[in-house]
Amino acid sequence: MDLKYFTQPTPNPNAVKFILNRDVKTSGKISYTAPGQCYNNPLAEALFGIPEVTQIHFFENVITVTQNGEATWEDMEHEVIDLVKARISAHDPDFKTGVDENERRANLPAVVQKIEKILDETIRPGLQGDGGDLIILEYVEEKKLLRVQYQGACTTCPSSSLGTLSAIKGILKEQFDPEINVIAE
Repeated sequence: MDLKYFTQPTPNPNAVKFILNRDVKTSGKISYTAPGQCYNNPLAEALFGIPEVTQIHFFENVITVTQNGEATWEDMEHEVIDLVKARISAHDPDFKTGVDENERRANLPAVVQKIEKILDETIRPGLQGDGGDLIILEYVEEKKLLRVQYQGACTTCPSSSLGTLSAIKGILKEQFDPEINVIAE
C-alpha cells in the first residue's frame, strides 16, 4: 500500500501532525523526548536524526513532530515525510511501549480511575485532535492536588500552560471535586 499523508498544524507553532493512511500505533500512545527512549520504535529513533526534532508523539495513524523552532515547517515537512516513506514498511504499529495502558489503569486507585474517565470524555479528545495528550503523574488526595504532564504538541504549546490547564481545572472542579487543584509539570 502506498503511503498517503497530509499535514495539519497544531496550536503549537513548533509542532505539526503527520496524518497517515496507516496506523503508527495500534493501541495506546507514546511520546519520546530523546532517541534513547525509542528502543522498540526504530522509526521514532530515525526521526530524531533530524537535528531540529525535540519530541515525537505516536497515536493511532498520527505522528506529531515537535521541533526547536530553528527550522521552517516547509523545509522540515519534506525531511520528515521522506524518512517516514523510507521506513514505514518496516514499522510495526504493535510495538511495545513497556507500559500496558489497560493494565496501568486497572491498578490505579478508584479515585484516579474516575479522574481518568472524566479526562477521557472531556479533555483528551481535544488534546489528541491537536496532536497531543496528557498523563496523570499523581493525585494527592489529602491535598486535592492533581499533577499532570502534557505529551506531544501540548508539551511546549503556549496555550497548554494557561487555557488548557484552566479548562482541565474547571471541568474537574465541576465534575469531580470543587476544591481540586491541577498543576502541569
